Amino acid sequence: MLQLNAREDLTLDFVHHVAWRNEPVELSAAARARIAARRADFEALLKDPSQGIYGVNQGQGEMIRHRLTEKQIARLAQLKPFPAAVSFGDHFPPRVVRAMVLARFANILDGHAAATPRLADALVSLLNTDTLPPVARSGQGGAGEILATYPLFAALSERFTLEPGERGALINGAPCAAALVADVALAARRRLDLVQQVLALAIFAFGAPREHYDPALGELWGGPYHRLAFDALDALLGVPTGEQRSHQAPVSYRIIPAVLAQAHWAVGQAEAIAKTALSSVTHNPTYLEPDDDHPLGRCISTGGFHNALAAPAMDNIAGVWADLCLLCERLVAGLLNGRVSGFPDFLLDGRDPSESDGHGALGYLPMAIAGFVEEARALAQRSFIPAVDASVFGQDDVASPVFLAWPKAEKAGETLDRALAVLAVVASQALHLTHRKPSSDPLRNLLGKVRESVPPVTADRVLGPQLQALSAYFGVSVFGMTLRI
Repeated sequence: MLQLNAREDLTLDFVHHVAWRNEPVELSAAARARIAARRADFEALLKDPSQGIYGVNQGQGEMIRHRLTEKQIARLAQLKPFPAAVSFGDHFPPRVVRAMVLARFANILDGHAAATPRLADALVSLLNTDTLPPVARSGQGGAGEILATYPLFAALSERFTLEPGERGALINGAPCAAALVADVALAARRRLDLVQQVLALAIFAFGAPREHYDPALGELWGGPYHRLAFDALDALLGVPTGEQRSHQAPVSYRIIPAVLAQAHWAVGQAEAIAKTALSSVTHNPTYLEPDDDHPLGRCISTGGFHNALAAPAMDNIAGVWADLCLLCERLVAGLLNGRVSGFPDFLLDGRDPSESDGHGALGYLPMAIAGFVEEARALAQRSFIPAVDASVFGQDDVASPVFLAWPKAEKAGETLDRALAVLAVVASQALHLTHRKPSSDPLRNLLGKVRESVPPVTADRVLGPQLQALSAYFGVSVFGMTLRI
């Protein structure tokens, strides 16, 4: 049983265990005591007639200038989060919704949302159930993240007569941004491992000189990301063999370390932003505990509910996946073109030259992968802040772009899996027909998995379903589950 103690516990690894692997959690005794103490402090502050707290004893939106009576405070507190549950369409997968619920604790564990212990316990119970409320991926044009958090916590709020501040503790802040960028970062790190393996398999199949991937170049190029790329390729390629070309490989093979370094940079940025977002206090208003200058504590209004870093980080990932799709297409073209690869064209055709039309079962694969390249490029577009009609509530609301960025990064990754499947099959065919095997265990294992889905081609056959099975296997290796949950 994993324990929730302080907001610093909310790490990428914690998200992986709780959101992806469905491991149960519990609230530590220290956390419950801290939440209770801050709630008591907040209630004392609320009794001070000089204190105006947005959404608690002050109105919301255009009603902000109005101080509320005791009756109005109670009425506002007990409003259920139903009105903004208007988005519809495809839903986020359960792992993402679980991450949203988990990220909700960043405002609660140290008392900044002034939540009650019973509300924290209810959120823990929600995390430990198998059924989570559906949250729509589309139609998310509301202020901050309320169009997602309203439906997420609507049913939970029905279980209570909400107390002042509890409604805000459920719906305010930026838990969705934290959850979405964390999900993309987790998937990206695992997909990058797969990318490196498939690219290394293609390098070995092509017979590119090992000097292109010498770690000494990583040191010369400088920076941590180049070193990571060169070191990873060197380890995957294993012990150098004599089956290498005596001349330099084409550009597409020589720039592999540079493109991988770009991927390591994008993934590292997403991980860093996710790490910060998961433990960030984003509540509005944020409650600060008592100190010498503020013996009752204080509530300050913030714009923390707008995470401006998460969407660009996810866009960077989608962009890298698009670049890697194009690189896969170039590597496939090099392997299939006998004038470039040095292999007789009929080898990759899978038939005797006298029976070949020059295309064969594999000859059409560049056409398919070209489609994947364009799909990924269409997804790799900047996610701008959505426009919101300011006339509705009169406070110039601004929506979050994270709901636009996540689907693009998710779909671009799935498209890359398909491009990688094509490249892996062409590399497998080259190795089969030249009677070679990789020298490292990871690449031998990968080759075995590729051939389980797509056996070497010895005659024309329909390859689409087999390639789909391989790309689905790649998705499983990334998520530990099917891509479409």
